[in-house]
Amino acid sequence: MSTEPRPSAYLFHYPLVENLRQVTRYLTTGIGSNPAAAANTFSHARTLAGPQDTFVTINNDTVYSMAQLDLSVGPIRLDTPELGERYFVLQFVDAWTNNIAYVGTRATGNAAGSFLIVPPGWSGESELPVIRASTDIVSIVGRFACTGPADLPAVHRLQDATLLTPLDPNQVGRGIPEVAPVAGQAEAALGDSAGVEAEAELFWRQAAAWAARFPVPEADAALAAEYPIPAPDLYTETFTQGVSDLELATTTGDAPFYNGWGVGMHLFDYNVHVLGLGTVADPRWLTTDPDRRVLDRAISCRLGLWGNHAYEAVYAQAFTDITGAPLVGESTYRIHFPDRPPVGAFWSITLYDIPRYYLVDNPIDRYSIGDRTAGLHYGPDGSLDVILSHTEPTDPDARANWLPAPAERFRLVMRFYIPGSEILDETYAYPEIRAL
Repeated sequence: MSTEPRPSAYLFHYPLVENLRQVTRYLTTGIGSNPAAAANTFSHARTLAGPQDTFVTINNDTVYSMAQLDLSVGPIRLDTPELGERYFVLQFVDAWTNNIAYVGTRATGNAAGSFLIVPPGWSGESELPVIRASTDIVSIVGRFACTGPADLPAVHRLQDATLLTPLDPNQVGRGIPEVAPVAGQAEAALGDSAGVEAEAELFWRQAAAWAARFPVPEADAALAAEYPIPAPDLYTETFTQGVSDLELATTTGDAPFYNGWGVGMHLFDYNVHVLGLGTVADPRWLTTDPDRRVLDRAISCRLGLWGNHAYEAVYAQAFTDITGAPLVGESTYRIHFPDRPPVGAFWSITLYDIPRYYLVDNPIDRYSIGDRTAGLHYGPDGSLDVILSHTEPTDPDARANWLPAPAERFRLVMRFYIPGSEILDETYAYPEIRAL
């Protein structure tokens, strides 16, 4: 029997608030290797992600190109270059974290292309493929596969040839309504009662302002009405309970486990109303239960904001070894792959700390390992043993296949880009994580 919490106003509004806070970071200060960039322009990371990129469950497989669109200026043209054999995806995410469209290798191919991104309610015509937004604020989460530092110049050329052009350059966007911090919030000690009260008030004020400015898709209006903003005298109570419920929901729930890997195959299927270019409207990828949709949206935002649908990329996470014991760097683990995973692009395993889910600094600057990692040692039968530990292995083969861990607890995420049918139909045998 599931121990998940019931949906609540906090869980309903958390994705909107957290998402727009991250959008604001990109617009004002940038995040890690992605510098700040104005609305309707790209922010290009020029390196693979590392510990300096303080973003939940960021990947270390691709170089990010991010754009925060403000479609209150009207339609925006997107142009993409010829990509050759390189995997890429431009994922479109609305203010409520709905994945509403994809451009990329799987969705539209690697030939050069042009597209028109239009705001809600737009009724014009275009000869270009149209991406219809569900809110004025839309994030483009661009990922370009990169094999390492030597490959970066080629990636940079592709990034620089990926262009956004507002059709009316003279329009000024309305932006995200600014909600000033609560008086005294900066002075309140983290975790004390005054700090929690200030944090709660800011959350609910942002939720109210942003939900009014960026309403849910019309088809979800009745669902939103079930989760109104609480009265001010309930701000702290509902906030603290919601935070607790969300942390519980991230470690329980109904996602199936395969050899210790929790596979959220349908965690991003909560969007059932705004399915545009490159999405798949097959009922298999639509979660219609309203309670499940509210929970999955919050869980996916907490564990992996801006993650893809499974048909684009599958994410499998592990907190324990095959026996159920927590993963801790003071132990040494082996993950045995008898065969190479079935993918149309590539696969990887990335390690994150707990509870922040950030990449972990290590002496060899290796944050993920996978089929594109240089110098891996494969067995004569083609098998692969990935080694996890805080202490550097002394055996040369183990050292070649080492993914460094912190001394403390950690979390793993295995990614499959353009997953094969065995992964999508859930018959793939996930590799066991065993302590040595």
